[in-house]
Amino acid sequence: MDYRLFNYGANAVCLMKNGRKYGMICSWATQVDYDKVVMLLGAQSVTGRNISKGDIIGVSVLSTRQEDVVNVLGENHSDEADKFENLDYTLKDSAILINNASINMIVEVIDVLHLTGIEEDNLVYGLIRSFTKGDDPMMTIH
Repeated sequence: MDYRLFNYGANAVCLMKNGRKYGMICSWATQVDYDKVVMLLGAQSVTGRNISKGDIIGVSVLSTRQEDVVNVLGENHSDEADKFENLDYTLKDSAILINNASINMIVEVIDVLHLTGIEEDNLVYGLIRSFTKGDDPMMTIH
């Protein structure tokens, strides 16, 4: 099924955990309350498998100028390569934020759910602890 029923963005989900940097691109993310987000991270994602309840993660809504970030974070798995070697980012505690993103959020993971029909995937439910807005418009994945 290849339906495109919604407008998908490019969101970098990144964290430092146990001395390793993890990062991925998540298009299936949305705000579900003023201070809550959900993100569906596929079962194949090493980053998704390493996010746990209580973790503090960075969620960067990438700008139209950051296609290079999409390419870097969308390639390989975080346990195979250092995806951040050539990226411009800021580390705030365990949250990794991509510099010059349209929006940067520090998110506390409230829970990681496994719902019927998507049991293998990780539905991350998070509380937005803080955010900053940039000047560039948000990227849309086509």
